[in-house]
Amino acid sequence: MPRIEIIEQAGDGVIAAWLAQRLRAALAQSPEIAISVPGGSTPFPIFDLLANEDLPWERISIWPGDDRIVEEDHPASNVGKIRARLEPVGAQIVPLAEDARPPHFAIAWLGMGDDGHVASLFPNTDPKADDPHPVRRLTPDPLPPGAPFDRLSLTLPALTDSDEIMFVIRGADKRAVFDAAVKGENDLPVARLLRAARHKVTCFC
Repeated sequence: MPRIEIIEQAGDGVIAAWLAQRLRAALAQSPEIAISVPGGSTPFPIFDLLANEDLPWERISIWPGDDRIVEEDHPASNVGKIRARLEPVGAQIVPLAEDARPPHFAIAWLGMGDDGHVASLFPNTDPKADDPHPVRRLTPDPLPPGAPFDRLSLTLPALTDSDEIMFVIRGADKRAVFDAAVKGENDLPVARLLRAARHKVTCFC
């Protein structure tokens, strides 16, 4: 398991500033970089703050780690909401497709569900660290009532093909699941990802 740094009680501004610093460091090493980002409700206030950072956005490609299979203008679309926030500042937003070939990511930013899922790798999908496919179409079971859709998701090998991984996890219940995964006390998707990760993991809790 990689080195894991826990940063407690970090607000959205702290996370956005940290992420901007990490993007600048990556851009100092490469003319173009790619990152993957989560959906759900947590990241979008951070995106809004990040969009105000003075970054060469035209050099940054942004991939959703997963998305619901809906039109981009649907309220449940992750890529539509990401595009609305970060395309105006110049970032290239790359929608997921089943035949996509994701690049190496400078940063893979993830959230986590109460059941330990990451991206749309829910426990029922039995994600594998050696999955030969970088993107999969998946059906969560049970379907989340707030978003009852099939998903496209980056797989564990695509997510761990990154220089570093970051999590933003809110709430005591999720923190307990994450801590148990770090200790090897469960085999949920988050635990499988942590075991497969090759580089530093930072968790804002």
